Amino acid sequence: MQALFIGHTYIDVTFITPHIPVGDEKILADDYAVSFGGNAVTAAFCCAKLGIAPDLLTTMGDDWLSRMFHDMAAKYLIPLHARKVRGASLSFIMPNGGKRAIVRCRDDAHLHPFPSLNLGRCRALHLDGHQPDAALHYARVCREAGILTSLDGGGVRENTDELLAFIDVAAVSERMCEQMQLTPGEMLDYLKSRGCRIGAVTLGERGSLWYDETGEVSAMPALCVPEERVVDTNGAGDIFHGSYVYSYLARPYAPWSEHFRFARAASAHSVQHLGIEASLPSVGDIDYVNRVMREARAA
Repeated sequence: MQALFIGHTYIDVTFITPHIPVGDEKILADDYAVSFGGNAVTAAFCCAKLGIAPDLLTTMGDDWLSRMFHDMAAKYLIPLHARKVRGASLSFIMPNGGKRAIVRCRDDAHLHPFPSLNLGRCRALHLDGHQPDAALHYARVCREAGILTSLDGGGVRENTDELLAFIDVAAVSERMCEQMQLTPGEMLDYLKSRGCRIGAVTLGERGSLWYDETGEVSAMPALCVPEERVVDTNGAGDIFHGSYVYSYLARPYAPWSEHFRFARAASAHSVQHLGIEASLPSVGDIDYVNRVMREARAA
């Protein structure tokens, strides 16, 4: 095991349509994609696509959608550690104008405790806050073992504050700032107060605000993706997380500025494709984006 990711599995159905039908209306979608989904799950598949397949502790049912997900993971050589639920979770996603509307059907009633895993030669743990009991347990274990711990702070969860005490790298969303009524700068101060060595607030097309190993805060502009090439922004943040974890595993002594620039290019690649699986970049895709795309100007 090189890395462990812990999250919640979705099957994503993404479709392009001008609007959601209501009443007795029927419309024909312009295009669609079916893929794996979920924050840390998507990050795990991204890391695997880039060349390092992590172990994945995630929710699984006994239904045909869960079996389909099992086949998806096998394709990417991702070892699965299932935590049983009654049925698969679904997301219905409609991209529109650089944003996306989402309807989720989720089963997060775990039927059994989380499994006890031998971390062996694990070098990184990535969490999204789902399975809070498992997340907190493995964050503590990894911190004691000197294994890098990473958190995708997409939103406030039941034990976020407690969990952050065991997190080395926390990259949180602007939504989490809004939930906690903090500015991005205040959020970075909060992450520092919880002991996070590296902290970042992702701001979508406005880039990110982050602090490095020394605590110095700086802005990282987004890369300019032409508006007409933006197809689907869903999963771009998850791909950002999976890419920086991969970059750390591949180059553990590189500064975090390089890991985040690598991840920024991965996200810029991802928004140009429909559905999560088509959005996953290769290392060559990321190199290409870094060569041809310029940074956005500060507002």
